[in-house]
Amino acid sequence: MSHKMTPLNISFDPRDTPGIIVAKMWIRDGSRADPTSQKGVHQLLGSLLTRGCGPYDHIQVSDLVEGCGAGLRCDTYEDGLLISLKCNDKDCLKLFSIMGWMIAEPHIEKDQLSLEKSLTIQNIKRQRESPFFIAFNEWRKLVYGNGPYGHDSLGIIEDIKKIHRREVANIGDLFTQKKKFLVISGQLPTGLKESLSHLEPFNSMILQTKSIDIENRVIKRINENQTLDSIVLKREETSQVILILGKMTIPHSHVDDIALRLLSCHLGSGMSSVLFKKLREDRGMAYEVGVYFPIRELASPFFIHASTTIDKSLITLDILKECWNTFLSQPMTTKEINLARAKFRGNIAHNSQSIAQRAERKVHLQGLKMNECHDKEMLKKIDSISSKEILEAARKHLKRPCLSLCGPSEAITKLERIGLN
Repeated sequence: MSHKMTPLNISFDPRDTPGIIVAKMWIRDGSRADPTSQKGVHQLLGSLLTRGCGPYDHIQVSDLVEGCGAGLRCDTYEDGLLISLKCNDKDCLKLFSIMGWMIAEPHIEKDQLSLEKSLTIQNIKRQRESPFFIAFNEWRKLVYGNGPYGHDSLGIIEDIKKIHRREVANIGDLFTQKKKFLVISGQLPTGLKESLSHLEPFNSMILQTKSIDIENRVIKRINENQTLDSIVLKREETSQVILILGKMTIPHSHVDDIALRLLSCHLGSGMSSVLFKKLREDRGMAYEVGVYFPIRELASPFFIHASTTIDKSLITLDILKECWNTFLSQPMTTKEINLARAKFRGNIAHNSQSIAQRAERKVHLQGLKMNECHDKEMLKKIDSISSKEILEAARKHLKRPCLSLCGPSEAITKLERIGLN
C-alpha cells in the first residue's frame, strides 16, 4: 500500500519544559463534512484512530502508549479532527510513529466500530437529558438547517445505526488527501525534524516547515441553508426553561470577528458582564446565563442564553431581548469597552498557559488557514477598536436573531405568544 500523501505542515515550538513534549495534529474537515445520512461518521473514524493503525492492533497501541506513561487521543470537531499526544521526550519518536500511522493506515475493525457506535449512541442519549442541549440542538437546526454546523459532532443516532465499515473506511481513505498540520511543543530533541523525515510513515510524506499561506477566501455564509422561521419550540416536562437567542454570523478569519469577541466579553464574561448583572445579580432571574461564540472556519453561531424557572421565564425573555436590542442601538461606554478589552486579554492569557494549549491554538489556526500569530495581532489591535466599530459590526451581523425555547408546555405556550415581538 502506498502512503504518499498531501504535505504535512510542521511547526516547532521550543519551550523550556524539561522532558515533556506535546504534539497536536489537525486534519481539516470534521463533522461539517459528514455526508448526508452519515452524520457522525467523522466522529466514529476519530474514535477508531487509536484502536489500531499500521503495524499495531488496538492492544499494541494501548500497551505502547500506556507503557510510556503517555497520553494519546483523537477528538472530532466541526472543522477538523485533532490528534493529541503528550509524552516524555525520550519516547517521542516511537509515539510519533503511531500518530503517523493513524492517518496513513487506520484499522477499521468491525468489532471496534460496533463498540464505538454503541458508546457514541450512549453519549448522544446522555446529551438528550440536558434541556440546554435540546434547546441548542433545535436552535442549530433552525439556523443552519442541513448546513455544515446543523448537527452535533457526535452525529445523529438514526444515521449512526446505519453506518457500516465501508463508509468509515471511505472517510479514512480521504485522509491522504486532506490538509494536515502538526505543531510540536516542549523541550525538543536535537535533530527532531531530520529524525521525523526518516521515521515510518513520515518518510513517505512531504514534510513542510514553512508558514502556510493566508488565502484571500470568499466568506461562506451558508445562507442557503437557513430557514425563514425565527422561533423553534420544544416542549419538555423539565423543571426549568431554556431560552437561546442568537444569530449565525461570521468566520473566525473575518475582519469583524474581533469586534464581536469584545462584545461577547462585555455581554457574558465574568460577574461584571451585562447578562450576569441584569439576570442574576440585580433580579435573581436565572440559574445560568452566558454567551456562546465559538471559533469556526465558516459562519460561527453567536447567541445569548439563560436557564430560569417557569414563573420567571416571561420576564427573562424580555430581558434577553432588551439586552440584544441595546447592543444593536447603543455604543458601549468607555468604561465598558476598557473592561471588555481587559477580559479579552485575560482570556488569551488563560488559554495560553500550558504547552498543550499553545500547541493546540497554533495548529487550530493553521487548520483554519490563518496566521498562527493571530492572537498577538489581535492583542495589538483591540486598543484601536472603538465602540462605534463594535456597534457597526453588531448591526451588520446580529440583526434578526432566532429564538429557541425548551421547557414545560405551560411556559412554552406563554412564551410563544410573546416571541420576538
